[in-house]
Amino acid sequence: GKLGQKIASDKVTAIDDGTMPNEWGSENIDDEGTPTNRLVLIEKGVLKNYMIDRLNARRMQMPITGSGRRQGYMFAPTSRMRNTFIAPGEDDDNEMISTMGDGLFAAEMGGGSVNPATGEFNFTVSRGYLVKGGKIAHAVRGASLIGHGGEILPKIDRVGKHLKLAQGMCGSVSGSVPVNVGQPQIRVS
Repeated sequence: GKLGQKIASDKVTAIDDGTMPNEWGSENIDDEGTPTNRLVLIEKGVLKNYMIDRLNARRMQMPITGSGRRQGYMFAPTSRMRNTFIAPGEDDDNEMISTMGDGLFAAEMGGGSVNPATGEFNFTVSRGYLVKGGKIAHAVRGASLIGHGGEILPKIDRVGKHLKLAQGMCGSVSGSVPVNVGQPQIRVS
C-alpha cells in the first residue's frame, strides 16, 4: 500500500530486470507467456512498481509485469524476482569506509532469508572486517546481519559505482527459480 511513497533513501534505485543478456535470472518470457522487462521498483527512494503476475494483476487491478515464475509445471506461477539489484550510484568505495567511523564492513555476504510479509531479514557475513576510526582493523568471524528492510532502506547514505551480481536460487510456494541479486557497495548509517 505504499506505491508512490518514499520508502528508501534518495540514493536508492532498485530494479528487477528479466532482460539482461546471459544473466542467471533472465528469460524472454515469464512462465505465464508475458514478455519480460526492466522494472524499476524504487526510484530515488520512491516506490514505483510491484512485481505482478496475472492473478495478482486482476486482484490489484494493475498491469502484469512479466514476473510470473515457477519451478516447473507442478507449481502455479506467482510474482517472483529475476535479476534484482540496487542500481549503481556516485559514491566512492574507499570514501565510504574512511568516513564511517566505527562499524562493520561486510565484504562478502553468505546465505540468508527475507520474510516478504514482514520485511525481516537475516544474512550471514562470509567475509567481514571491523572498522575503527575509518580504517579496516581486522577480520571478524560469525557475523550476521539481522534487521527489517523498511528500517534499513532509509538509512542507506552511500551507494557505490560498481554493480556486483551474485547467482542463486529463490525459493517460494512456486518452487525454486534461478535469480541474480546484487548491489554496488553501500553504506548504512
